[in-house]
Amino acid sequence: MISEDKLHEMMDFCVSVTERNTEKFFADFPYAQSTDYVYHPSHGKEWTDGFWCGMLALSYEYTKKKIFRDTLENLNKILKKRIEEKYEVNHHDMGFIYSLSNVAEYKLFKSETAKKTALEAAEHLIGRYHEKGEFIQAWGDIDDPASYSLIIDSLLNLPLLFWASGVSGNVKYAHIAKKHLKTVLQYVVREDGTTFHRYSFDFYTGKPIAGMTAQGFSDNSCWARGQAWGVCGTALCYAYTKENSLLHTFRKLTDRFVSMLPEDGIPYWDMIFSDGSNEPRDTSSAAIAICGILEMNKYFPDERYSAAAEKMLVTLYEKYSAIKKPETNVILTDAMYSRPAGHKPEAAIYGDYFFMEALMRQINKAWKMYW
Repeated sequence: MISEDKLHEMMDFCVSVTERNTEKFFADFPYAQSTDYVYHPSHGKEWTDGFWCGMLALSYEYTKKKIFRDTLENLNKILKKRIEEKYEVNHHDMGFIYSLSNVAEYKLFKSETAKKTALEAAEHLIGRYHEKGEFIQAWGDIDDPASYSLIIDSLLNLPLLFWASGVSGNVKYAHIAKKHLKTVLQYVVREDGTTFHRYSFDFYTGKPIAGMTAQGFSDNSCWARGQAWGVCGTALCYAYTKENSLLHTFRKLTDRFVSMLPEDGIPYWDMIFSDGSNEPRDTSSAAIAICGILEMNKYFPDERYSAAAEKMLVTLYEKYSAIKKPETNVILTDAMYSRPAGHKPEAAIYGDYFFMEALMRQINKAWKMYW
């Protein structure tokens, strides 16, 4: 078990980085990945913008410092305008953007404006749902046959819909979330517990076509971040639905994830690689999976999963944190955004967020998630 002192040491480091970044990112968001371990502005158009807001919310809860709340509320005004004007929202990532920003603000401060904004994002998200195929389209124009597909990442957009039904009393959001969830798990999860990144469907009939990857090594390999999205996404959805089938799938995915980890517990960017490979790691995958394990542990504790999560958490800090790189403005090193696109190891804002969320979950067992 990680000591309280160690957990606070790690969280203090994360919060100090976040506080330094409030000056640069008071009215803008860090880009999805760093450049030479320095975050630059995204100009409010990325699918990852919500993660910075989540880091601010976590930092506020941990310290109660006004700067974190002020920055969060200022950025949420920008995100409010984004959904109102439908700027750079032609995709499914409303949960990534608005759960950790406006839903977080509503949960922390009971802001009715934030609540309304998040509900508008949920309404936009269900507008991408297809009755033929019963799924929410990931990318591209709704009437584009080439874009008729879903991705495993989408599991983390569903909590926004479950939350929306809860606060609005309108079951349509949860109904669509459950339909999409069933389709994702039916087609993306393989028999051996590994996962496809993407699955395509016939535009005219809705019938499934094939699984594939956009960011993994191959269509038949196991992209590490995709597998981690599966672990975390099933746990977050279970928190809302309590469906036994999700518990079964979570265990299947997590068993496979844990069994494929290298010795130090931090996966390579694709889980086809292991000890001895010269391929890059992906620290963000570890951070994401830890949060899924800690969420499901609230309902069904598993010592093997807990041990893996704690090992990953400590290794991330001791071996892959930027604590010895004071010239940077990142938390974790060695995240891999997209190896097939030629990216090199950098920091990823979502990896930094999930690392902080994992720490908060360990420090405060009663912490209420923003998802």
